[in-house]
Amino acid sequence: MSGPVDAGLSVALEGEALRELGLDACFDGRPVVLEIGFGRAELILALAQADPARGYLGVEVSRKRVAKAARRAEKAGIGNVRLVHSNAEFVVERALPPSSISECWINFSDPWPKKRHFKRRLFQPDFVARLCGVLEPGAPLHVATDHAGYAEWIDEVLAAAPGLENLCGPRRVSDTAPARPVTAYEAEWLAEGRRIAYFEYRRK
Repeated sequence: MSGPVDAGLSVALEGEALRELGLDACFDGRPVVLEIGFGRAELILALAQADPARGYLGVEVSRKRVAKAARRAEKAGIGNVRLVHSNAEFVVERALPPSSISECWINFSDPWPKKRHFKRRLFQPDFVARLCGVLEPGAPLHVATDHAGYAEWIDEVLAAAPGLENLCGPRRVSDTAPARPVTAYEAEWLAEGRRIAYFEYRRK
């Protein structure tokens, strides 16, 4: 188990509290890994527990999921994780300093499949540009989606981002998951034979 970073700081935070406190106060100066949209928090808690040398910052719009995951982290004694109730745009644009994130995961964000909702998709050129700015030089960005139309959208947005370098070769997308724990939903989808698109980039 990882030891606490700050016994007086709650695992669960609001986005504004993160902005006011800053990453150093939350993680005692450790390198920080970001997961946007952690859902049931399977991945971020597993990674944090296995890697106490780094801090893990999760962002989720569902307050209920933040509270539930925070209870699990506290029960397991995982002290190097902070879970933020906020939308990703606020955290990336307002709460994170430039070049402050050593790695980023974005798995299965909402595809908003109807055309009139495309503007709500997380992957937009402006957002990706700001996300690139908070990544350290060389920091990896891992992205996954099970929605074919959204995969094409993500591919176009990421490939056009001037600050990112693709690591998947000419196809720009992979069918092979990166080395990380598989979530329950992901395992179910794979068992059903659904294709999952994995994108691997890093900040130039």
